[in-house]
Amino acid sequence: MNITSILNYIVWDPNPAVFAGFDRLRWYSLLFALGFIISQQFMVYFFRKEGHDENLVDKLTIYMVLATIIGARLGHVLFYEPAKYLSNPIEILKVWEGGLASHGAAIAILIALWIYAKKTPGQSYLWVVDRIVIVTAMTGALIRLGNLMNSEIGGKDTGTDQGIVYAWDIEEILQSLRVPIESIDAYKPADRENELQGNGIVPVNIEIRINKGNFTKETLENTLRSDVKYALTQFNSSKQYLAEPLESDLNLELKEEPGMYVATIKTFGKTKHPTQIYESLSYFVIFLILLSIWAKYKERVPDGLLLGLFLVMVFGMRFVWEFFKENQVEFEDAMQFNMGQLLSIPLVLGGIILIARALKMGLKKPAN
Repeated sequence: MNITSILNYIVWDPNPAVFAGFDRLRWYSLLFALGFIISQQFMVYFFRKEGHDENLVDKLTIYMVLATIIGARLGHVLFYEPAKYLSNPIEILKVWEGGLASHGAAIAILIALWIYAKKTPGQSYLWVVDRIVIVTAMTGALIRLGNLMNSEIGGKDTGTDQGIVYAWDIEEILQSLRVPIESIDAYKPADRENELQGNGIVPVNIEIRINKGNFTKETLENTLRSDVKYALTQFNSSKQYLAEPLESDLNLELKEEPGMYVATIKTFGKTKHPTQIYESLSYFVIFLILLSIWAKYKERVPDGLLLGLFLVMVFGMRFVWEFFKENQVEFEDAMQFNMGQLLSIPLVLGGIILIARALKMGLKKPAN
């Protein structure tokens, strides 16, 4: 095996739950919460360094948390799937399952901070927002890592042997097989590198461990050949992420172990762009840029500059990365630019106006 074949692609199948068997606590929720915890500490530091009452950060955090969760959720509901959620409103509350829109969060945060600044003497609206966007970029990076752990908001086919094969959805589908399953594991096989063709269709093995029960080896093999073949070819997720040949029999090896059968299915997956990683890295770099500007100038930063830079960089990059993403809803397939891109345009334009205004004002005079 050569090093090129090892680095070509990754089979990605982490459990979205932090602890197996306890689905309520997911990596997405944990990383989301961690973003706010870290952000709060940064804001305390900003307030302290610029001579503001750091006790106000608790009040500010409440505004931010509520605005982010409510705005992001309602943004997804209204922009992407209004019919689905409005027909069953209770589903709107299931934030832990994902389905949040950054554009909705951005709008809600701007409104919430306006309310906060109006009720807080000594802090202008733009001063508050300029500090908030620094930590918002960092939180956005963590949230996109949460999307990665959920195997959601994935990218389009790369068309090459580089990329990620998302396998978690397939494993969930196979859990419904009519056999007593102990475990399912999809992985990149080390002995099938000769099957790589450079077209983005890459070897994937799926190992299913099954309790023997009353199954004979022959009966179990017949059951698996029909049921697994159906699961790998007929579901939307399997069609999206796998490339199991329809015309050929299932490539199945069934071995017997003490008290257990081990089935190994040799199939193929489609390499996808890891757009969650692209966005997460982008947002982290933006966080470092904004933080470095604040660290150099602090209270001298002209009002609106950091907000403007945030809007241009975050939503400018969002516009670019959307070209590599799968559309989230079907109606976007008929659009030249998807919903995420269309919503990014006015935010980028607003950012440009804020930057021009801030540069015209110049740095504030040092405090005496």
